[in-house]
Amino acid sequence: MMSPKEIVKNFYESDLANDSSVVSTYIHKDCVLHWNSSTGYRIFNYDDLDEFFKNIKVAYHALRPQISHLLQDQNRVTIRYTMFVSTIEDPENELPLANFISIWEIKDGKLYRGYEISQVADDNIESYKSFSEIKV
Repeated sequence: MMSPKEIVKNFYESDLANDSSVVSTYIHKDCVLHWNSSTGYRIFNYDDLDEFFKNIKVAYHALRPQISHLLQDQNRVTIRYTMFVSTIEDPENELPLANFISIWEIKDGKLYRGYEISQVADDNIESYKSFSEIKV
C-alpha cells in the first residue's frame, strides 16, 4: 500500500494530459478541491475535476510538474511545484504555466480534500530558482 506522500507524488507525475483513468485512479468520489487561482476562488468536486482533466486533454500535449517540496503529516500531504506544459500546436516547446502549493488529505488511498493556491508563472529568475531547487 502506498503512503499518502507516494499517492500525491504519483498523481502529479502521472500523464495528466492524456491518461483518461487519472481521475478514477487518484480522486476520491467524495473529493472537494478548494482552489484559489489567479482568476479567483473555485470549488471542484469529483465530476468537476473529471471535466477539468477532459478539457486539459484538448488543450495540452503534455503536463509536467517540477516538484520543489513534498511533505507529509499523517494523512495530509503538501506539495509545491511549477507546472510546465506543451501545447498540441507546439508539442516540442515546453513552457512554465503556473506555480502551485496544494495540501491534500488522503482517504481510502485517494485525494479526498484539497486546498490549492496558484499563480501564473513569471520570468523572475529568483522565483524560478526557488522552484527548481528540488527538496522532495
